[in-house]
Amino acid sequence: MANLPRYAEEISDLLVHIGRSARAEDADSELTAAQWTALRFFARANRVSRTPSAFASFQATTRGTASQCLKSLVAKGLLTRHRSEKDGRSVRFEVTDRGWVLLERDPLHHLITAIERLEASSRAGLAHALATLTADLADLRGAPVFGTCNDCAHFTAGRDDAGYCGCVAVALAPDEVGKLCVHFEHAGRAAPAEGSHRERR
Repeated sequence: MANLPRYAEEISDLLVHIGRSARAEDADSELTAAQWTALRFFARANRVSRTPSAFASFQATTRGTASQCLKSLVAKGLLTRHRSEKDGRSVRFEVTDRGWVLLERDPLHHLITAIERLEASSRAGLAHALATLTADLADLRGAPVFGTCNDCAHFTAGRDDAGYCGCVAVALAPDEVGKLCVHFEHAGRAAPAEGSHRERR
């Protein structure tokens, strides 16, 4: 037990190193690291999370900074901006055909390939551990947590890989399951107790 703190430090150092190594590949690309993050987010977010405020929360940045990044991607023809039909004040962003083509050259592909080389059991264990770690870190910081349907308390699996989201009360098509969601709540986690980090926000 005495080595646990050092073990945790080693893991945190490796996570930071992996993140920096993956982002280092952005240096020679046509987008900045922040622009790549935004393009990936809108490619992987579900339809209720493709908003400037959701992206700002995901990126842990201000709404203004997020908006500037999104404007640059719209100007490059990689994202399109749509105003909500239900609420004229709300907007969402979608990846364009040009954006999807660019994502084929995503600098993260080397990291993705390295992960795919892990044994299936290791990938599953890593995915579970990182999802739990992400939720715990967000709780400690009093920040929103993002995740995907299969780990979410609001999700009910249906037939043929479809499902249902109890948070927004909508049926999910198979291609919508597994998308990043701003309403994510880690399955099996108890609600924050009174006086927790989340309630002190």
